[in-house]
Amino acid sequence: MTAPLDVPDSAREAVPEAVVAGADRQAIQGRSLGQIAWLRLKRDKVAMVGAGVIIFLILVAVFAPLIVSWFGHPPLEFHRDMIDQETQIPKDRFGGISWDFLFGVDPQWGRDIFSRVVYGARISLLIAFLATLLSVGIGTILGVTAGFFGGWVDTIISRLMDVFLAFPLLVFAIALAGVVPDSAFGLSGDALRVSLLIFIIGFFNWPYIGRIVRGQTLSLREREFVDAARSLGARGPYIIFREVLPNLVAPILIYSTLLIPSNILFEAALSFLGVGVRPPTPTWGGMLSDAARIYTVPHYAIFPGLAIFLTVLAFNLFGDGLRDALDPRGNR
Repeated sequence: MTAPLDVPDSAREAVPEAVVAGADRQAIQGRSLGQIAWLRLKRDKVAMVGAGVIIFLILVAVFAPLIVSWFGHPPLEFHRDMIDQETQIPKDRFGGISWDFLFGVDPQWGRDIFSRVVYGARISLLIAFLATLLSVGIGTILGVTAGFFGGWVDTIISRLMDVFLAFPLLVFAIALAGVVPDSAFGLSGDALRVSLLIFIIGFFNWPYIGRIVRGQTLSLREREFVDAARSLGARGPYIIFREVLPNLVAPILIYSTLLIPSNILFEAALSFLGVGVRPPTPTWGGMLSDAARIYTVPHYAIFPGLAIFLTVLAFNLFGDGLRDALDPRGNR
């Protein structure tokens, strides 16, 4: 039989006191779901690069006049001396690209392509953001209403979604933009064209997010926390705003980041077809439309096309990363 270890009482008491003291100094702090999602998003380097590009583009659009005053010329200013009148080609090499004209000049009027690309970001991002906001607002309201109440309400809204999804949007946009006069609804010029594009793109694209919200709401209304709220006497509006909508934030944010690049492409397509914002206001799609008729100056199409490509790619990368951060279980 072994003898018990002779350990002093002071040593026996020292260990628990040290543990307790260390626990007091390093108290564990809880993290919210938003903080956890932000930590996941920060670890996704590709998504953060996309977010950086998006922030850069937004700053370029906001401070376009300042940027152009530093690095370019007014977008509507003509520089005919830069164009060979016989061949309609910029006189200098590489399409007139120089320190004064970073992207060269267009072969029609000698306008600064860099300035037009920078100002084109304002039109594209403004229309895309506002149209997405309109689509998300209408789609969320109708999708939640259809999914939560069900019955004849769900039937009517679902059939309305089917009608909008089957609507020939591009043909309608071309026809509507062609018949609207230069002044209507108290607006005129670029303000009227921008408002018209926001309405066309935003109002007719809501069923896409509406279906997603409806499907998520059908699942959420059967969850335990909704049943608990009903058992406590909560009514429909309270349950929708306090229980259902907070759980729809993640899918709405994810789909919004993926809807914005689609709207940018749609606006560029309308401008390319000549039914968007009218010239001489610079837009990326309008610049591509002008460049399609000129084959001797390829950089005239490269720069606005590259701007559209980088913008759409950045939003898609950020949207994928945001989805992984907010819904990690969806990747299993």
